[in-house]
Amino acid sequence: MTTTERLRDRIAAELERTRARTALLTDAVDDDDLVRQHSTLMSPLVWDLAHVGNQEELWLVRDVGGRDPVRHDIDDLYDAFKQPRKDRPALPLLPPAEARAYVRTVRDKVFDLLDGIRFTERPLVADGFAFGMIVQHEQQHDETMLATHQLRAGAPVLDAPPPPEPRARVGGEVRVPAGPFTMGTSTDPWALDNERPAHTVDLPAYLIDAAPVTNGQYRAFIADGGYDEPRWWSEAGWRHRVEADLSAPMHWRRDGDGWAHRRFGRWSAVRDDEPVVHVCWYEAQAYAAWAGKRLPTEAEWEKAARWDPATGRSRRYPWGDDDPTTEHANLGQRHLWPAPVGAYPAGASPLGVHQLVGDVWEWTSSPFRGHPGFVAFPYQEYSEVFFGDDHRVLRGGSFGTDRSACRGTFRNWDYPIRRQIFSGFRCARDAGPEE
Repeated sequence: MTTTERLRDRIAAELERTRARTALLTDAVDDDDLVRQHSTLMSPLVWDLAHVGNQEELWLVRDVGGRDPVRHDIDDLYDAFKQPRKDRPALPLLPPAEARAYVRTVRDKVFDLLDGIRFTERPLVADGFAFGMIVQHEQQHDETMLATHQLRAGAPVLDAPPPPEPRARVGGEVRVPAGPFTMGTSTDPWALDNERPAHTVDLPAYLIDAAPVTNGQYRAFIADGGYDEPRWWSEAGWRHRVEADLSAPMHWRRDGDGWAHRRFGRWSAVRDDEPVVHVCWYEAQAYAAWAGKRLPTEAEWEKAARWDPATGRSRRYPWGDDDPTTEHANLGQRHLWPAPVGAYPAGASPLGVHQLVGDVWEWTSSPFRGHPGFVAFPYQEYSEVFFGDDHRVLRGGSFGTDRSACRGTFRNWDYPIRRQIFSGFRCARDAGPEE
């Protein structure tokens, strides 16, 4: 089998695997649930379904394949920049049966043109980039749809086995020595524009938590009056805490002397050794201040995740360059909540930092900006329009993130008030002279 044939087979397998997940998320509910808006923060599920098909049509059928449009008339309906989420239910969207038929037609055309693609013609198709971009785009919307499922009312419709139990004792902090490391990538063929280019960053020594902050640790912050004490919060954070009436992570409620949380329609007791999830950036920042620490910068997070002290090189993942397996990380919706700390010792970084990939997206202190030498590709609206102080960077992926949209260089971003996403965090601090 030639290199080109292997790449075509990989692309076809990834497209099919991704569409199977999309079908699981959209077939799990009836048509009424598909067209309903379960939160003004989210689109109706049927909008996400047709949107992923429309992006696939725009980039693969029309641009890469040079084929005639399938449905030129719906482009504006499914343009995320023209249609705010809160307004999407009022649009004349394709009904569920028509949306499913549309995405099937688009996919058939993509498979038809795939055999004729030469992956050296232009940058958009080099190494299958455009196909990889579409796979990642659909998987990102699958995670968004999973978050919508978490927000919907009604009987549970999703099920999965629980994540593995701890296999290692993990706690405390890990010292990351001072020095340079390579941040970003210039070689990963499906890396998106905001991950590029590779560049050297020199950091002073710091300490970073060996694991994400757990429910038990976060409960101590609540019990100590963390939500009632302005000194732990930034001015903007305290203002948001008051206006939004925050008193605990999203989906938590008091349960006797303890706490319970709702996960995809099921209530259960909060387990202390699981990473806390559904907290916003302001909550993470306040907890870190209460703990005498801070959030790591994005560069600190990436060095802890990728830098190999034995070789000085940056790995693709904390454990090496190989794609994640079920032994490395909690990814891909195999489980429906974060795994307890210590569940994935095989996924630790060379320095001994655990669960950097999967479980929860981790807030960093950094605003979202382009790396030095950033070039928008293949369109400005993917990353560049979001650069600035309005968004904060999250790293590492969650239990709902697919392996195709998660690597040591992958960057996510959101507003600091958002917590419907599967977001958690870990803390860091400057290293003292004796540390």
